[in-house]
Parts: sequence; C-alpha cells; structure tokens
Amino acid sequence: MTMKVTKCLLPLFCIIYWCTSSFGQGYQNPVIPGFHPDPSICKVEDSYYLVTSSFEYFPGVPIFQSNDLVHWRQIGHCLTRPSQLDLEKSGVSGGIYAPTIRYHDGIFYMATTNITGGGNFIVHTKDPAGEWSDPVWLRQGGIDPSLYFEGGKCYLSTNPDNCIYLCEINPLTGEQISESKPIWSGTGGRYPEAPHIYKKDGWYYLLISEGGTEYGHMVTIARSKFIYGPYESNPANPILTHRNMNAQTNPIQGTGHADLIQANDGTWWMVFLAFRPQSGQHHLLGRETFLSPVRWDSDTWPVVNGNGTVQLQMDVPTLPLQPDVPKSYCTDFNESKLGFEWNYLRNPQSDNYSLSEKKGYLHLKATTVTLDGTSSPTFVGRRQEHIQFTATVVMDLIDAHKNDESGITVFMNNRSHYDFFIKEGEGGKRTLVLRYRLGVFNPIAREVVIPRGDIHLQVRGDKDYYSFLYSTDGFNFNMLDKMDVRYISTETAGGFTGIYLGLFAIGAKPSSQAYATVDHFGYYPETLD
Repeated sequence: MTMKVTKCLLPLFCIIYWCTSSFGQGYQNPVIPGFHPDPSICKVEDSYYLVTSSFEYFPGVPIFQSNDLVHWRQIGHCLTRPSQLDLEKSGVSGGIYAPTIRYHDGIFYMATTNITGGGNFIVHTKDPAGEWSDPVWLRQGGIDPSLYFEGGKCYLSTNPDNCIYLCEINPLTGEQISESKPIWSGTGGRYPEAPHIYKKDGWYYLLISEGGTEYGHMVTIARSKFIYGPYESNPANPILTHRNMNAQTNPIQGTGHADLIQANDGTWWMVFLAFRPQSGQHHLLGRETFLSPVRWDSDTWPVVNGNGTVQLQMDVPTLPLQPDVPKSYCTDFNESKLGFEWNYLRNPQSDNYSLSEKKGYLHLKATTVTLDGTSSPTFVGRRQEHIQFTATVVMDLIDAHKNDESGITVFMNNRSHYDFFIKEGEGGKRTLVLRYRLGVFNPIAREVVIPRGDIHLQVRGDKDYYSFLYSTDGFNFNMLDKMDVRYISTETAGGFTGIYLGLFAIGAKPSSQAYATVDHFGYYPETLD
C-alpha cells in the first residue's frame, strides 16, 4: 500500500513543479531543454510549430506546438514508420540531420536529410499531429534542406561543396525543375550550412550558420534583390554568436543553426541551438532549443537581442504568455502506448516491447543485441533535460539465466555509456552491476549481491558526477558508486546527440527467455538549471 501511494505522489510532484514556474513576462532559456538541436519553425494563424533533429533515434523529428513561443508541447513525430525512416546500422550521430518545417496552402512540409541512407527528402501532411507522407527524394545534395515558397514556386536550398545552392522543385514529388546554382558561401567561416530564405521589404534575406556546431558557432545573414543573388553580406555579421569576449563566460555556448519567425503582433523572433557546458568545458545534454527576440526594422538588417548574445533568464517583453500545459516526467506504464518523450535506438523490433502483458508494466524482451553495436537493441529511453536531476526506475528480471541482464543506461552513444543493471549469476545468485563503456574499454566498476524481486535503480546527476544508488524497498537507498560526467561528454565521446536515460534488456545467448518488467520510471528535475 505504501509503495502505491508513493508512486501516485511522484507524478503529482512533477506536475506541480512545472505549473508553478510557468507564468509572468520574460522567460527562461532553453525553451526546449535537452537534446533538441537544429530547430526550425513555422506559424499557422495563432499556432507555432517547431521541429528538431533526431539522428539515430526512432521515431524521428519530434514536432512541437506553442501559442506563445515560450511554452512548447510535443504533439508527435514527423517520421513514425520504417518506410519514412531507415536507421539500419546507423552509427554515432547518423540518421536524421537538421529538418526544416514550412506551411503553404494548407499543407505542412518537412524537409530533412537521412545521412545514413537516402540523402535529402520531404514529407508532408495536413495534420502535423497526425501521420506524414512517405518521403519524396531530392536530387540536390548537401545537408540541411530548406524550402521557400513564392508565386506558386517552391525553392530548395542546401549546402553542397561548402556553399549554399538554390534550385526550384516540386515539393510534392521531389522533382527538380531548375538547375542548382550557388548563391552564397558565407563570410569565410567553415561549414556554411542551415540556409533559410525570407523576403522582407523587397529583399531576399539568406540566413545561415558557420563555424561548426561547437564553441565557434555563429549565425550570419546576407541579402539580395533577386532570389538567385548576388547576395551581399551584413557588415555586422555574425548577428548571433557567443564566440567573442563579451560572451566567453556565458553559461550558453555554441549558438547557431537558427530560424526566424514573425509573430502576429509584428515582432520577430529567432529559434536556435546552443549548449550548456558543465564540469568545465564539457556538455552532455546535447544541443538544445533557445529563443531570442529580434529587432528588424524596415529595410535594415535584423539585430538579435540587442548585441547578438542571449542569456538563460531573458527579461524581455514577450507575446502574451499562455498557461503551461502540466508536464509530468513520471511514467507508470498504464497507457496502451508510450508517450512521445520515449524513443528507441534505430528501428525497433516491436516484439521486444509490450505494455499489454500486465497492466501497469513495460515488458522488455532480452536479446543478444548489446548497446555497443549499430543494430537495434532492446532499448527505450528519454532525454536528460536538466544538469541536476534524479531518475528512478523500479524493475525486475524474469526467467533469466547466467549473464542475462537488464537495467538503466546513461547513454551518449554506442561507444560511451554507463550501465547500471541487474545481472543473473550462477546458482540463483543475482548481482547489481555498474559497468562503463568508454571506447574500447568496458570494465565493471562495482558489483554487489542483491536479493531477487523488484529493485529500485536510481541515477542522480549533477554538473560533475552521475551517482548510482539502489534500494530494495524504495525508501532506503545505498550508494554503489559515482562516475565522472566528462568521460561521456560530447567533448570526449564526440557526435551531435545528448544523454538518454535508457531502459534495456540483454540476453547472454540467442536462446534466452529473459525479460524485464518495469513498474515505474520517474524523472525529477532538482532545479530549473
């Protein structure tokens, strides 16, 4: 009885936590925390829609909706079927790169790149929260495809050959109607990418990112009277960057990959990616989605937040803020399907997951596919969104034989992760193991004997360490060990993703009949960071 009461109270805490922090002018960055990079935005009447990259995770391209640009709620994914998203053998930061979302004549279009296979493509829908079409593939190479509609025509921009190219296409068929032409190579920064075209006051404005998606990232802009150019660079470029001295101690770094939107009240806004370093110059949450006001007077260049830098706390006028939708980070697995926050590694084998075997439990079938390869393991996870947090999972391992295992992983990629799991031994002996994968190194850090039955596995994160604790009753937790965050940071592990907290099950042999039962998963931010 006590346990059931505890489980009911924890989701309530999460809801209250977020409801009490959602009102008033100004806002806190990032507006979409955790691994949500490469944001792109469009507007339909009073609603704003935003998409971000998803790389090797399935479903692909999460889509969000907002009425005030500050409070966002996920309404689905654009890529939910294998026919749309082939992630087979997708390695570190493979899969889906930066998407663009646009709305034209009653249809939403999302253009993106599957870097693992197929290249650039477009899907479309009339209902962004529903199913999207199968892909139509594009001839023009490069990455970061963007669409611009004008006068019955649709233009595609990408970045082959370290230059922005433009052509006319049919967005419903993918047919290329005109030859690709180079229009701008940026200001000299490396990796000119993320092109978006806008028209204002008779000028075509071309917004791009340069410098690479790291500490030297920046947003630059050029304009022309003609869509194919020539484009003249803004003398004040870059219009957004934290690479300069005035932002060298800013807790936000790597600002770039932006998109612009004009609200119904005439104000302009920019969404963009950045990251929050911790433990020195390391970041683990991935690149997140940030928001800034933009001043864009008639026949002038846009100015981002006065001086091209942003803050965590933005004390600026906003659109009328809407009440935030209560958000719970706690899952009791009582629904018929997992929430949008849960993702799989690559294309999942659906038979390995079940919410119907027993009401209120997630069943994970153990397979021999490990977390270290490029196949699809039994893994389902959600993003770490805060530097300080506590995550607790209640689970058991059933019908297990020697070396079968199941637990929770702090997962950056298949070469860098910390695994905290139940392991079946010989003669009914069961242990709890903390193991780490750091490149070629894969040793066990700690191992203790535990009784059979449900075990509470807990991960606590702060700026320097992940701490791993366990309990057999849900109240008294014992520390097993802690691990340094730096070893699985982006700066150490590489790649473009962020930390996932993943639930997994691995069988030692193909004949394994083991499965995990997950009773509850709770994620509790300690602060708003």
